[in-house]
Amino acid sequence: MNEFIIPEVVALSGDLAARHYPLDRARVLQHSFSQLLSRHLGGLQSRTRFETGALLVTGQSGAGKSKEIGDLLGRFNASDTRLPSGEKASFACCVLSSKGGWKDLGKHTLRALGYPIDDKARRTQTEIWNLVVDQAKRKGCIGIHYDEAQHIMRGRGQGELLVILDAFKALMKSHDWPLMLILSGVPELADYIRQEPQLFRLTTRVRFENIDLAERDDGSLGDYLTLNTILGSYADKVAIDVPDELRELEFLHRLATAAALRWGLVFEIVLAALQVAIGRGARELTRQDFDRAWADKTGAVEISSPFSNPNYKSVYRRDRPFEEAYVD
Repeated sequence: MNEFIIPEVVALSGDLAARHYPLDRARVLQHSFSQLLSRHLGGLQSRTRFETGALLVTGQSGAGKSKEIGDLLGRFNASDTRLPSGEKASFACCVLSSKGGWKDLGKHTLRALGYPIDDKARRTQTEIWNLVVDQAKRKGCIGIHYDEAQHIMRGRGQGELLVILDAFKALMKSHDWPLMLILSGVPELADYIRQEPQLFRLTTRVRFENIDLAERDDGSLGDYLTLNTILGSYADKVAIDVPDELRELEFLHRLATAAALRWGLVFEIVLAALQVAIGRGARELTRQDFDRAWADKTGAVEISSPFSNPNYKSVYRRDRPFEEAYVD
């Protein structure tokens, strides 16, 4: 047995990390994607020049954007969608960083398309991006998802920023092979995109909202019900019971607060608590499992976690998850 591996945690992570809970936003995202895709396929079928569109998906860090888009594109790439030519359509994904410029991004994009290119390859920026379009067309790739797209824009001068934005627009208006784009990132990304009016015009905007714990006018439980369903379905997947105490509104409010009202972090916290429960050989989840998971994550004492702290509503920050409000 390997001393560094906990087999039960490996099994749990493998089972639950691949699990996708269908939040309402998934339907909104798929609808927007399907609209753009259908127009794109119509443009290809027309055999005339056309400009395609983009999805701009924004939400706070930890909102679950990458997971949601990854699930959508995974299902699309497995769907056997066919181009007018009969070739199978696909979508590529590339994670952006603040390092390098448009030429470096072209190299990352080529690698995402399965084309090997060395960092020291002596090609001009124009040659690299022409190669991107050529490779995408050869492979039936109709679009590219650029995750964390704000990174390549942040800290740029106005002139350099406009060059990058114009280049994204050029991919969508390519005469040879227009490429759909999905640009995802934190809310500031929308501010960058607005600075290029034509690019902004071509984008369909999808915003991932935070958890809403406000009382509904119709008396329904709204997001509380969703939180309860997530907790129960994930625990049921690994045959662990959830007691009534953890299904009460008070505890669900604590869970949402601990996650800084971000859906992606809810899944992360629930998974961590289940790992603690499995690690101690339990068949029922407890509040203490959440306390322990929080302590393991933050280094804080268990009793001060948002699941036990009586002052949790005022102590834990919504702008910086996993930090107490009085921490510098």
